[in-house]
Amino acid sequence: MNLQGVLEGLLFVVGNEGISLEQLTEILGIDKKELEILLTNLNLEYENDNRGLKIETLGNKYKLVTKKEHKEYYEKLVSVEKSENLSQAALETLAVIAYNEPVTRLYVDEIRGVDSSHMIRKLLYRNLVKELGRSDLPGRPILYGVTDEFLDYLGLSSKEELPKLENIEINSQEYDNLDLYESKYKEM
Repeated sequence: MNLQGVLEGLLFVVGNEGISLEQLTEILGIDKKELEILLTNLNLEYENDNRGLKIETLGNKYKLVTKKEHKEYYEKLVSVEKSENLSQAALETLAVIAYNEPVTRLYVDEIRGVDSSHMIRKLLYRNLVKELGRSDLPGRPILYGVTDEFLDYLGLSSKEELPKLENIEINSQEYDNLDLYESKYKEM
């Protein structure tokens, strides 16, 4: 097994959270010296000009980050995304956070049924979501909530103006039998 590839995958999976040397040695089943060699070799590969990532140490955590010299391109991507309207996935994520705050990313993932980490990062960048602190759950995950900009985006003065969920009724029998294709064209 190529442990350097596994290490790279682990760094990718943990994302912004990062991972400690202790966690890496335990997961990979190697000692600290071997791990440091793997980290050094991987970082040497990332120093190549045709690579866009590098390994950075923040506190006692290691994580993959983008290279600063490519910053102008990342800013273009983010500014394009920022100017666009919110996608369905972004609106779903916002709704889960707004109605359940403070909420962890894992809770949002459970409700939506998909990984929401990328969407939450986008919403954080757009300042529609903010970090409220840390949960007391194992691993102390970040708690998220909505911002005043979220309220401005929706034209609300407070969260109390959000539609009440109990006011939204769906007859489950009608919903189960609904054929969206047929119903759309029958109405025409």
